[in-house]
Amino acid sequence: MREAGFYESVNGKVKCLLCPHFCIISEGKRGVCGVRINKGGKLWSEVYGKIIAAHLDPVEKKPLFHFFPGTKTFSIATPGCNFQCPFCQNWEISQIVDGLERVKYVSPEEVVDAGMRTGAHSISYTYTEPTIFFEFAMDTGIIARRKGLKNIFVTNGYISLNALSSAINFLDAANVDLKSFREDFYKKLCKGKLSSVLE
Repeated sequence: MREAGFYESVNGKVKCLLCPHFCIISEGKRGVCGVRINKGGKLWSEVYGKIIAAHLDPVEKKPLFHFFPGTKTFSIATPGCNFQCPFCQNWEISQIVDGLERVKYVSPEEVVDAGMRTGAHSISYTYTEPTIFFEFAMDTGIIARRKGLKNIFVTNGYISLNALSSAINFLDAANVDLKSFREDFYKKLCKGKLSSVLE
C-alpha cells in the first residue's frame, strides 16, 4: 500500500478528495472505489503498482484519432473504479476488491521500461478508472515524460478539479467516456453525477 494523496482528516475519519464522491471513510473502511482505505487515520491506496492488465494497443483504440496516429500505446490498469456501472465491459477487473494481495507489484520504473521495450510512443492508463490509481499514474507518468513517452487517460471523467489540476504535471491526452447525457442515468446506473463529469 501507498499513502494516498488528496485527502484530509475529519474527526478521526478521512475525507477523500480525489473524486466528486468525496467519501468520508471510517477506520478500516474503504471508499466507493473499493481500493482506498482508512488505516490509522490515513488514507491508503491499496492498488499502487498492482497492475492487473497490461497490453500493447493502437492509440486509435483509446480512441484517439488525432494524437500520434499510427503509433502504439502501452496500456495498463489496476483494479477498482469510482463508478459501479452494471454494463461495464471490464467489470472483472474494475469491480474487484478481494484478492489484491495476489496481484504482483510493478514499480513505475518497470512500467516505463516495459513500455519502451515494446516500442510504444505512449502509456495509457485505461481498462479500469485511472483516477482511482492516480498516485501510481502520476509517478509513472512523470518518469515516462522524462523518457520521451506521452501519457493518456481513458477515463469516466469523475475526478476532482484539484486532482485534475495536478495531472498537468504528466498528462498529455485524455478521452472522457460519457455514459449518457441524463443525470438520472448517472445517478441510477453509475452511482455518480453527470454534472461533475461535465464540469
